Order: sequence, then structure tokens, then C-alpha cells
Amino acid sequence: MSGAGVLPRAVEDRRNGDGGTYVPPLPPRDAGGSSGLYPAHPGLSGLSAAPAASVRPVAGVAERSAPMSEPNGIGPSLMERRRITPRSPRAALEPEHVPVPTRRSKRARHPLVKLGNAVLTFFVLTAIAAGTALVVGKQRFDAPGPLTEDRVVNIPRGYGIRDISELLVREGVIDQPWTFTAGVIVLKARDGLKSGEYRFPKQASLQDVVDTITEGKVVQHPFTGPEGQTSEQIVARLMENPILSGNIKEIPREGTLLPETYKFTRGTPREQIIQRMQQAQQRVLKEVWDRRMPDLPIATPEQLVILASIIEKETGRADERTRVAAVFVNRVRQKMRLQSDPTIIYGLVGGKGSLGHPITKAERDQPTAYNTYTIDGLPPGPIANPGRASLEAAANPARTRELYFVADGTGGHTFSDNFDQHQKAVARLRAHERAQNAAKPEPAAQPAAAAPAPAPIPPPAPRQNGRRR
Repeated sequence: MSGAGVLPRAVEDRRNGDGGTYVPPLPPRDAGGSSGLYPAHPGLSGLSAAPAASVRPVAGVAERSAPMSEPNGIGPSLMERRRITPRSPRAALEPEHVPVPTRRSKRARHPLVKLGNAVLTFFVLTAIAAGTALVVGKQRFDAPGPLTEDRVVNIPRGYGIRDISELLVREGVIDQPWTFTAGVIVLKARDGLKSGEYRFPKQASLQDVVDTITEGKVVQHPFTGPEGQTSEQIVARLMENPILSGNIKEIPREGTLLPETYKFTRGTPREQIIQRMQQAQQRVLKEVWDRRMPDLPIATPEQLVILASIIEKETGRADERTRVAAVFVNRVRQKMRLQSDPTIIYGLVGGKGSLGHPITKAERDQPTAYNTYTIDGLPPGPIANPGRASLEAAANPARTRELYFVADGTGGHTFSDNFDQHQKAVARLRAHERAQNAAKPEPAAQPAAAAPAPAPIPPPAPRQNGRRR
């Protein structure tokens, strides 16, 4: 038998418990190169003479690794360390199959597929570029602007996004017009850009600028109508205001405007301010009339406005309004004439407001429809536009018996219950005036060639009730 037929019979398969094939270990070789299990045999001389390194495992048989034998020969042999999980002899003899490289399908090489891939790549690159631009643009949109101080800019009507960006660049509010335009478009705020006058704070970012314009945060200008002015005087103040627009058709009736501070935007019509003042006066008058004193000898809200206008012209001190109102209300109750100097002036000059000189005796005695020295009760209409404080004082005067008041020389008044007390208050006022005149320095001597100085105007005489004209 040849050596090729001996080895399979010598290495006979034996089935173990787990169904695997167990290959028994070969005994160690002796010095002569033969195994102790298999003695030398002529038919096996080729096998026994072969070195151990030439023995190859059967193809297709899997081996389990085990630690190599110790150098001194002690330990398990190479075959003892290998657990083999073999396949069938037929499968073991078959050559191993190497996978054949697959070719790309015709569908993958189709022009439409290539076009789709190109389009997809384009969109991916575009998305990356857009995202990068969005991040950079957002940073620039929120960065501080170039303004070094607050700036007011008026955006005219009819301006588009390009006009507005150019205007803001000229005014130094922004320095990146393209970023401003792109931000407005991205925020969908193009239709929200409003005309008007805007105040942009120092270092306002593009976001701040867009918010200010789209939210309509226009500059609010104040107009104040002082208490006690006539309607003619208030109209004159409105006409002098250059921020308002338009004309006023006619001067409103006296007492129909409420003196207050009103806020308006640039270009607001003057008639609109008049309407707002009239509406405010009607609202306040109703509130005050509904809270008036129950036994007030005033019949209508219109009469309340007349009395309040006289109070407004008589004193500007808040702590005196209710006492002045009490003097006039007490006189109305006792059928006494009011004898108020401001009514003389209004009867002579109307809404112009001032005579330009002290009231004379002839002017005091001159009968007019408003002169309360010559008429009984209240005048036919208001002599000014009273404020809310005077309306409230007229509706709820102080509870006193005072019938007179006269200036005290210090900006206030002295109040009296009877005429004797009032005359003493007048005497004190005259003494105070004489002391003030004596304390004034003498005028410098005039040169001989100079024209003589005009004679001094004598002080006005006191009124019947002791108040100064």
C-alpha cells in the first residue's frame, strides 16, 4: 500500500459525544524520526522521514488554536492542542470559492440616475452654503451698528426698502445695506416698513433698526396748552408749531379746550389736536360735574366752566384754588357781585388775553358783558380755558365764610371774612409795596443834555373788595 493510502486509515475518524470528529494526537517522535505508536515500516518510510513542519492539515478542516508546546517538550503536543471542526470529505476536497466582483447595474449607469445624483449634490451643496450664509448673516444682523449717538431720521411716505436702506446709510444708522435688505426679506417685514420719524439709539443693530421701523415706534412730540389761556392764544401756539401740519378753520369756543400736554407725531394736522383737546375737555367736565358738591349754587356744567375760568385767572397756586372758589361761591349765594379783575380784561380785549397795562378806574367802571364789577352773577361765558384742577375746585370749593381776598405781595393772597379784615390786609399790602420801592437803588444821574425822564406811573388803586387790578 502506498503512503497516500496509509494515512487516512491510520487517522481513523472517531465520533465523540457532541457529534464532532476527533483526531487523535500523534505520539512524539524518537530520535530516529519515527513515532512510538507507529514503528518503522518500509511502506511508511516516506511518512516517517518527513519533518513535522511538512505535515499540513487537511484542507477545509477548521482548527482551534492552543498554546504552543513548551520549549522543553513538556506540555500538550501540537495535535493535542487542536480541536478540528471538519466538513464532509467531499466538501473538504472542494476548492474554496472566491466571490466574483459584481458589475454595476444598467439602472445605476442610466443618464436620468446620473442627473438625479447631480441635482441631489447641487441641493446639498446649496443647503450647506445657505446655512453658512444664514449663520454669518445672523451674526452681522445682531452686531452693534455704527451710530455713535442717538439719531432721529424721518422716513417719508412712499419709500420702498431700497430707498429706506439708502437713507439709513446716508444718515449713518447702518453700514450694511445688503444685509439690511436681506434681513427684511427673510423676516418677511417688507410690507411692515412704515413711514415716520424714528429715533435710533446709539450702536443700534440691524435687528434694532428693523424692529423700530416695523413696530412703528415713531417719535412723539409734546404740545402743551397752558391753563388759563384763551382759545385764540392756544390756536396761535398751534400755528407756531412747525412740526404740525394744516390749518385751523375757526377758533373754538372759549372754555371748550382742555389745557394739557398732548403727544403727536410729525405731520399731525392741527385740527386733530383741537379735536383731541375738545374731546378731553368734555370727558373731564363730565367726570367733575358728576362729583360736584351737592349744594353747589351752579346750575349747569357750562356755568361750572365759567366759574372755573375765573378761578384759573385769579390764582396759579394749587393750595389756593379751593379758597378762591369758596369766595366766589359765597358771593353767589349772598347775591354779591364777583368783582373779578380778569373779567374786566376779557370784556375789553376778548381772547387776546392782556391789556398791556394795569387796569384803570375808567376801565373798571366801563360796562361790558363780562365785567363782573358792573353785572350781577356770572358772565355769559368763560374768559379762558380752565384746567382740570380749577374745574375740580369750582365743583368742590372749600367750606369757608370768606368773601374777600387780596394779594399779599409774595405771590399768594390774604383771605378775609368781612370788609374790615379785608381793609387791614390792603393796608399791609400797601406798606409792603412802599418798602419794596424804597429798597430799589436810585437811578443814575442823567447828563444835562439828556432829555428828562418820563414821570413814573402811579400805583393802581385797590378794587372795591381790596384786590389789586
